Order: sequence, then C-alpha cells, then structure tokens
Amino acid sequence: MLIVHTIADLRRALEHACVRTFVPTMGNLHEGHLSLLRQAKPLGDVAVASIFVNRLQFLPHEDFDSYPRTWERDCELLRQVGCDVLFAPTEKDLYPEPQGYKVHPPAELADILEGAFRPGFFVGVSTVVHKLFNIVQPQVAVFGKKDYQQLMVIRRMVQQMALPIDIVGGETCRAEDGLALSSRNGYLSPQERAEAVQLSMALKALAAAARAGNAAGQLDAAALEAVAMETLRARGWQPDYMTLRKQHDLSPVSGVCHEPLVVLGAAKLGKTRLIDNLEV
Repeated sequence: MLIVHTIADLRRALEHACVRTFVPTMGNLHEGHLSLLRQAKPLGDVAVASIFVNRLQFLPHEDFDSYPRTWERDCELLRQVGCDVLFAPTEKDLYPEPQGYKVHPPAELADILEGAFRPGFFVGVSTVVHKLFNIVQPQVAVFGKKDYQQLMVIRRMVQQMALPIDIVGGETCRAEDGLALSSRNGYLSPQERAEAVQLSMALKALAAAARAGNAAGQLDAAALEAVAMETLRARGWQPDYMTLRKQHDLSPVSGVCHEPLVVLGAAKLGKTRLIDNLEV
C-alpha cells in the first residue's frame, strides 16, 4: 500500500489509474470501514482510501481534539483489505488557507435530523467530500448507509454538480447483538455498551409498527415516534429523534404511505451520541 500525504504526490501516484474507487474516512477504522473497502476494491483498478479528521464538520463543543486517532492500526487494517493508495493529508495540506468557499447543501435535506442538532455539519461534510473528489477524481465512491442522511446529501451533491462519480451505498455493519459499528462506540463504558443495543431494538420496533400500521391502513407516524422516544427515555437515554421518513428525500410521513421508508434515530447514552437507521 502506498501512503501519500500531499495532493501533488497523490496525483502523481494515480496518474495512470484507469478506474479509481474511493472510500473517505476519518480514521479510527472498524469493520464497517473495511467492508466499504472490500466493496470498492473490485469496482476499479486502484482502490484509494483517505484518512482525515475534518475540523469543518465538528461544532465548537464536539470532540475534534479527542476524536480517536489510531494511525498505525488503521494502516495495517487497510493493508489487510487490499487498499492500494492511502491519502492522509494534514490540515495544512488540505486547507492551506482558510476554506472560504464552502458547499451549502439545500436546507430541506441538510437542516433536518442531524443537521438540526448539528448546525453546519453537512456544510463541513459536503465541502471536504467535494474537495476530496476533486483531488482523487474517482469514478466510484463508497459511503456507508449507517450515515444515511450523509449518503443522501453526497448523492444529491454529485447529481446537482454533475460530478462523474457513481456513489455506492454500503450496508451497515453490526455487532452480533445488533449495535451498528461506529468509531464513537469506543467511548462507551462496559455497562453503556451492553445498553447501547437498545437503540437498534427501538428502531426495529418502530419499523415493525410502521409496517403493521401501513398493512392495516392506519399509520400514525407521530404516535409511533413518540412511543420510540419514550422507550429510550425510560431507559435513561437522551434521544434527539426517533423518526419515520420517506427514503427518497427524508420527508415526514403523514398517514398511510407505501413508498419505501426508513426509520432513523439519534440519542445520547451517557456522554456518547449514537445514530442508527433501518430501511423499512
């Protein structure tokens, strides 16, 4: 695996690549990231990953400085799954001057759910991803469905900016008990880790109730969402949202709906904020 740190070195390394596949990450890799690399590998002739902890997508009170950085382990894991090129820029490499030009996704997609609780988050995500796309110039990029709204924001950006990139969604990887794998799971105490699976269980219950309501012709999404929120609160969680949305644009569901749906949740357990989703 070739490791490069500057844009110029990366472009030289990829000069003769025909089809570049790309998986951007912030490091602290786990099986979820590795599954995306495995998915990307056969889709081109050069598989590129990046590791960059993007300051632009962290709010002032969030964990940028304490975000886990596990460089040696990450490199070894990427080698094991056959990553060809690792791009690991410093902030000075990627942002040699303050990033005044930014990508602002539409409010109806980016200012709801995660965007409502983390204002500016998707501006930071969209800006760094667009910049990485310009640098790597991939034909295929793979993003995990665990960050469902992020995947939709990136897909919409690629579509509206007419970028020649195929955005592929990778299924959420889960632990044996059903907890979605996340870099932030490492913040959980042993007791919290045992409790954490309740988020996915509450989403499963919400999805099942939505399917039953649709089948019976009586779907009250707001009532089902309220039950899911209270289920977590009763167990000591601090939920931000537990919601049923339409897959294609994440708009709310009103009454019986036979379009493809998705349930999404975000909640704090102790000091750790977890997110998850399930397609219905």
